[in-house]
Order: sequence, then structure tokens, then C-alpha cells
Amino acid sequence: MHPDSSLSDTTRAALYHSQLIDLTTTGRRTGRQRRIEIFLHHDDDRLFITGMPRADRTRDWIRNIEADPHVVLHLKQSVVADVPATARVVTDLDERRPLIEAAARRWRRTDVPEMLRHSPLIVLTVDRTGEQLGRQHQ
Repeated sequence: MHPDSSLSDTTRAALYHSQLIDLTTTGRRTGRQRRIEIFLHHDDDRLFITGMPRADRTRDWIRNIEADPHVVLHLKQSVVADVPATARVVTDLDERRPLIEAAARRWRRTDVPEMLRHSPLIVLTVDRTGEQLGRQHQ
């Protein structure tokens, strides 16, 4: 059984197709919903988000995830759907390497060591509860 078997086939197919999405997190200080546009990756049935290397600061959306890992993935390309998920910040080098390398290949980047050190990496698990799971919009 596919890990996201509770999703519609259309939503699942869209979710496991690397694409630009919106991500909603909960503000760690305000408690308000914060929405950003970001690229969703998949590799070997794992969904993840990474970004450009940046050593000078941690992005706010990552701090929000550290405070509250419940997020919503807003698919907006081939399918428009809101998919609740749980996000986990990955810092372990051995766990980071294959996903960072997959993103680097997809983006045709050659600075994998820099990405390993300074790119954010968030692994996502689609939530299996809730009425809105994978709800498609008309």
C-alpha cells in the first residue's frame, strides 16, 4: 500500500511530481498562518523541501516548522489541492546527503558540499487524518 493511500489518485500523482507549491506554516511567535512559495521534491517515495545554501541565517519558515511541524502543502499546478502534512527538519549528514544530491541533480547544481552544509532540508509526511486531506478545489 502506498504511504499516501488516503489521497485521491490524482492528488497523489501530483504530489509525487516535483513542482512549485505554496507551504503554510504557523508563525512561532504570532500563531498566524504564514504562506510561502517553494519547490517540492520527491525522491524514492520521500517528499522534501530544500533551498539555496545560506550560511548567514535560518529562514523564518524553518523556525516556524521547528516550533510547530504541522504544515499544509498547497498544490497549484496540475491539481489544486490542500494537503496537510508533518514537517521534520533534517540535520543528520547521512540522512541529508541522498536528498540534497537528488535536489542538486534536479537543479543541475555542482555545489553539493555547500548545499550539504547550508541548505535547509525538510522531510514531509502526509497526514492521514482530517476531512480536508488532499481536498481538491473546483
